[in-house]
Amino acid sequence: MLLEMMGTRRLIYAGCLSDLRQREGSKQMATSNPARAQTAGSTQGAPPECKWFSFHHSPNIEAEVMNSDPTVIKVINGEKLWAMTSKTCVEFYMTEPSSETNDGKINFAYFGKGSDTVVDKSGIYLTAVQISLDVDADRDGVVEKNNPHKASWTWGPDGQGAVLLVNCDKDSLLSRKVDADDNLLLSKTDLLDMSKMVLRVHGPEKLPTGYHLMVYVTPTDAQSIGVFHLHNKVYTHVLGRQKLFYRARYTGTRELEFFVEGLRFPDVDFNGLVSIKASLLENQAEGIPETPIFTDVVTFRISPLVLTPNTLDPIEVFVCSVKENYLFLKLIKTLVEESECKMQVCFEYVNRGDRWMQDEMEFGYIHAPHQCFPVVLDSPRDGGLKEFPLRQLLGPDFGYVTKLAMSEKVSSLDSFGNLEVSPPVTVGDKSYPLGRILIGSSFPTTSGRRMIKVIRDFLSAQRVQSPIELYTDWLLVGHVDEFMTFVPAPDRKGFRLLLASPGICFRILAEKKHEGHGDVTMFQGLKTERWTITKVLSTDAVVRENHYAQHCIDWNRDILKRELGLTEDDIIDIPALFRMQDGRATAFFPNMVNMIVLKKNLGIPKPYGPVIKVTCCLEDYVIDQLKPLELTCTFIDDVVSYHKQLGEVHCGTNVRRKPFAFKWWQMAEP
Repeated sequence: MLLEMMGTRRLIYAGCLSDLRQREGSKQMATSNPARAQTAGSTQGAPPECKWFSFHHSPNIEAEVMNSDPTVIKVINGEKLWAMTSKTCVEFYMTEPSSETNDGKINFAYFGKGSDTVVDKSGIYLTAVQISLDVDADRDGVVEKNNPHKASWTWGPDGQGAVLLVNCDKDSLLSRKVDADDNLLLSKTDLLDMSKMVLRVHGPEKLPTGYHLMVYVTPTDAQSIGVFHLHNKVYTHVLGRQKLFYRARYTGTRELEFFVEGLRFPDVDFNGLVSIKASLLENQAEGIPETPIFTDVVTFRISPLVLTPNTLDPIEVFVCSVKENYLFLKLIKTLVEESECKMQVCFEYVNRGDRWMQDEMEFGYIHAPHQCFPVVLDSPRDGGLKEFPLRQLLGPDFGYVTKLAMSEKVSSLDSFGNLEVSPPVTVGDKSYPLGRILIGSSFPTTSGRRMIKVIRDFLSAQRVQSPIELYTDWLLVGHVDEFMTFVPAPDRKGFRLLLASPGICFRILAEKKHEGHGDVTMFQGLKTERWTITKVLSTDAVVRENHYAQHCIDWNRDILKRELGLTEDDIIDIPALFRMQDGRATAFFPNMVNMIVLKKNLGIPKPYGPVIKVTCCLEDYVIDQLKPLELTCTFIDDVVSYHKQLGEVHCGTNVRRKPFAFKWWQMAEP
């Protein structure tokens, strides 16, 4: 009889005493689950004259008699006899795994009414096998033994349950796609991206005939995970996709190592939870299906893609080289060097004239206790940069993911200048330690442009950065970075929200006119229409259009205050003006909120505002507002290379940043 042992729990064999009426020396194979069970006596199965019984067992077995009157116990020749009724039960279990097959034994003797004659005997041999499927359920980077919480998954600092990474990088130069897209292990370094799983077995050298171990997954979970196992010095793909089960080799006391990879991120149709089971199976007879006699379960949650806000330290800046931006690149390079980070230039033979690095991709990362690496989220826009993330970034410990538009029509709102992330915030009693995603959309009562559903669903499914939809369809390009950004701050919440403000710009210009500078022009040194301060303030179309723009920004201001828990003291207004084009707004002069943030260094579009004495009054205002935050402002000329193309500094650059120090699995359940 085969018993399974799990951890330190004791195992009990359950069966009728009458079923055990076999002659001494016979062997019966059976099993039990690791729970208390009872062996019931039955006078129907025993000889009619049997009213008493006794039993003996080997030292590695413990037994207990239940539902037998202890006041009528007899002792004959030093042997204890128990009265047997139809409700009498004997529980017995092995206290440790077997060192060899059938090393546990229990014998029963049945006595007649007079209790002085043995009427019948039965005996049973027992074999105990300890099985435990183990993972890093306590999230300390080490696979512990038999964690009691390994079958479930909970959030929070005291949460339990293992973490799995989507194997979306490419560790081998021999591969042309992400590691998760095939069933091959082309590089051992790929194992570092996987979560370790151990099948621990403790028992005799061989299992009795008719028993074997199996590791398996459901057909649904098989589409989300892959499992590799070292066999004959080769890592073999044993589970995942079309492989639903693997018959594990049993060779006595040992540990079988498995490595588990995630195949896809959480999404609208997938909550990120997957389970793997290991069972000890019994084959009773040919033609009869195998039955599990014990099953152990482990559960993983696949890491979400975590996106990064401006306030995290930069690692690497990405920018395109195009015909008109040599001086722009030179200024960005200086800013990057001052910020002590790296810079990668994408040249024209790669970018094919597409300069909008921000629109093409968004940087984030995935994180498990044993591994963390960056991941680029590729947008569905099909510009000249469409091959850059896949061909230039995907590599060892640098992941890639994209979402295809399928039947949806892609618009400008699907570019990732329309995707930003707030710093960590607390709203009421709700904490967002990884910030919140911000995307632009249409006005709630209209049928205007909106980011496609497949991206919105994907971002929401990550759960850890609950997205907020803002109103951006009033803008011609329609991106959130056209009217807002975040900068670090040494006080309060650790950041400030900068919002474009036509109202502040009008106020500054009105003050300068009142001071006698109404004839000072904007755009000095540029070949463009002559605009004096007085002309700007007195042109009805400019005033009317910017009142509209201010209303749209104020609508978003209220949403941001409510959804991010901000007050007016957390917001700084940055002067801006807009002009209408084809019914939507574009920047009248280079839009200063569309900046690059590198620690305390800001690369701000040079506004070419009115120069009063020797400095631009708009630049002076921004410097004065940001100086208390210890931020350094560098104004970058982007008029020809970006502004006239309906973009600015932020649109033309992108930044990979350090991950949050906070671990996503320590969040309260989102």
